[in-house]
Order: sequence, then structure tokens, then C-alpha cells
Amino acid sequence: MSANIDALEYELRPARGEGEGALVLLHGRGTDQFDLLPVLDQLDPERRLVGVTPRAPLELSRGAFHWYISRAVGYPDHDTFHATYDLVAGWLDALPEALGVPWSRTVLGGFSMGAVMSYALGLGAGRTAPAGILALSGFIPTVDDFEVDLSGRQGYPVAIGHGTEDPVISVEFARDARHRLETAGARVLYRESRMF
Repeated sequence: MSANIDALEYELRPARGEGEGALVLLHGRGTDQFDLLPVLDQLDPERRLVGVTPRAPLELSRGAFHWYISRAVGYPDHDTFHATYDLVAGWLDALPEALGVPWSRTVLGGFSMGAVMSYALGLGAGRTAPAGILALSGFIPTVDDFEVDLSGRQGYPVAIGHGTEDPVISVEFARDARHRLETAGARVLYRESRMF
């Protein structure tokens, strides 16, 4: 995998002033890079961070994109997951230079399928961890030939939010992620609500 900022289409929301860091949000299945743009302002109303929202590389239908083929919740399709993982990892590797913001000051987050990819890219074995992870309505993926690395996560910040009545991804996936991360020593901010 090689660093390539042009590997994905993306939207950029500038910070006010220098920018203290960056926030990358990966959208859910069936949307695009514009879907989470309003969420950037909800999470960072003062615009202290550069906001970036990339578009997933796989097209479901006109204007609707996804990160991998989903055959069973919790278990992404091997081939599409790995192809996307490598592509997005290269894009993320090029992002610090493109933005002028170090990876160590970049939070990686997402919603649904985007949260799954955020867990994967933030916790994947052999990858440098971002400043933190924000996972809304997602799960830590189980895929052949892919491993998460939870070593050295003492105090590592992760925010998890999930709906207790989520009809697609059960809240049990979020509870499992919280348990695994807290057991590894991560500092987890965890919230449940009826719907997220």
C-alpha cells in the first residue's frame, strides 16, 4: 500500500486559524462524503480541527457508496474489506502531509460501516494509531487475515455511541467493543441511547 491522497474523493472543512488537529469521519453504507459534513460542526462547533470526510470506494448505486460488501453483520467480506483497507490506509498515510496536521493529532471516526473501518484502521496490527477513535453504531470487524492490535492501549481514547434499538447493528457489538478496549486499558467514553 502506498500513500496517495488522490486515492479517494473527499470533502475538506477548514479549521478557523491554524487548526489544533484533524477529524476524519467515514460515512455509513449507501451515502457519500457529504453525509457527515454537518456532523463535523456538531462535534467541533468552534472549528478547532480540520474536518475531512472521504467517500467510500465501492459504489452500490448512483450516489450511494460503501466500504465493503456485507454478508453478515460483524463479518465483512474478505476481499472487499482488504482491498478497501489497503486503499484507505494509503490515503490516511498521505493525509498528514496534505493537511499539514500530524497523524498523532488526528481523530478517526465514522458511522456504521464507517465506524467499522475506523476501528479497523485505528486498531489494525502494524498501523500507527491515530490520536483517538470515534465509533458510532459500529463493531470491531472479524475478517480472515486481519488482526486488531490492542497492546499498548493504556489510556488510549475511544468514544463509542450506539442505539439500543438499532435494527441493523445490535448494541451488543458496541458493548463487546467497549469490553475489549477497556480490558486492554483504553479510556473509553461510552454512550447508549434509543437510536443513534
